[in-house]
Amino acid sequence: MEQENGGNFQRKMEVRHVVMLSLGGVIGTGLFLSSGYTIQQAGPIGTILSYAVGAIAVYLVMLCLGELSVQMPETGAFHSYAAKYIGPATGYTVAWLYWLTWTVALGSEFTAAGLLMQRWFPDINVWIWSALFAALIFFLNALTVRLFAESEFWFSLVKVLTIVAFILIGAAAVFGIVPMEGRETAPLLSNLTVDGWFPNGASAILLTMLAVNFAFSGTELIGIAAGETVDPARTIPKAIKTTLVRLILFFIGTIVILSALLPMHEAGVLESPFVAVLDRVGIPYAADVMNFVILTAILSAANSGLYASSRMLWSLADKGTIPRSLSRLNKRGVPFNALVLSMAGGALALLSSIIAPGTVYIALVSISGLAVVVVWMSISASQLMFRRAYLKAGHSVEDLGFRTPLYPFVPIASFLLCLLSCIGIAFDPTQRIALYCGIPFILLCYAAYYLTARTGQRKGGNRA
Repeated sequence: MEQENGGNFQRKMEVRHVVMLSLGGVIGTGLFLSSGYTIQQAGPIGTILSYAVGAIAVYLVMLCLGELSVQMPETGAFHSYAAKYIGPATGYTVAWLYWLTWTVALGSEFTAAGLLMQRWFPDINVWIWSALFAALIFFLNALTVRLFAESEFWFSLVKVLTIVAFILIGAAAVFGIVPMEGRETAPLLSNLTVDGWFPNGASAILLTMLAVNFAFSGTELIGIAAGETVDPARTIPKAIKTTLVRLILFFIGTIVILSALLPMHEAGVLESPFVAVLDRVGIPYAADVMNFVILTAILSAANSGLYASSRMLWSLADKGTIPRSLSRLNKRGVPFNALVLSMAGGALALLSSIIAPGTVYIALVSISGLAVVVVWMSISASQLMFRRAYLKAGHSVEDLGFRTPLYPFVPIASFLLCLLSCIGIAFDPTQRIALYCGIPFILLCYAAYYLTARTGQRKGGNRA
């Protein structure tokens, strides 16, 4: 698995790199920008519950992924697990769904980064900034895995420190330690129920679950990185445990503060709920500070996304289902051809966001939103099948380096929670397009596999 034409994968990532890689993919525009929309739709209490359920679902999926990635630490991770334990066509489809998720994200992130720079440099065209940021992210990924991991560590650290500072300042404002503009008394938690417990009904929690799950997407990057991680049996479990604590702290903590300080009717229509809250607290230059942090978040997500999408292409090529030239590694252990093609996909997504935002691009975004949840479902199903096969082969559960607890409850519960968010899409007219575009795309992937896999096997054999 580690050997391939032109070089070897290098195990350079340590615990701090893997944890920050996962956080880098998770803490992005979904938290900094989209959380205001969720507050507006589900109300403060509904939003807190929605994010809490999302965090539980993510953690259950990560427990499943932990057992798989420690037992079989390979680049491509859950795509390979799905192929082995569910079926090769499912593995192929999961890989393309995940590749599309991140390449579409690349296009939107480079566009957003260029737009953010307009605040400081209004006379420079957006596309110039987009091109510069694209070149930077490609450079960080193309040199070495170590440089990629180190850059992602520092990108993520900026976001983490900002969120910690926001939670501390927000908590001080909630309890009246820091005064709020227009208020003489501490708001405490009165804002949570001022419009009722569920202003738009309890069903709004279900309708916002896909958006919440999409905000948590990126946690699964731990599995993608398993093949390039130092001592996976030690590193992966530590990364999963610390990621859970940080998800609860950063996401749930942040959402509680936002819900307590931001009136429901003012959320969702603002550029960033973070800026709105900091303005109310009277923090000087809040908009500029948050603009910089959101820019960092976008670049971090793009950095993680290019890494993930290139490794997915490498894994598909390694299995012989797409041209094997994409599985070639250079001397620095980087799948350069797969990296170039992934960046090209990001560039096409960038063009579609400019040329056809209402047709092609909205379809791509809808598919990518659904794809993450489908990938999580495949991880849960793979772990369920793996454990069954592992025990059937005569092995003992005690021999596993990392055990998913409460089997089979955890994989079944995580699968059903993800399925629930997919069902919720059908009842929301604004998100329903994800099903209309996503289901045909999934069927197309299955058809493509059966048309191409046998050809690939005839040419070079399908390696496990």
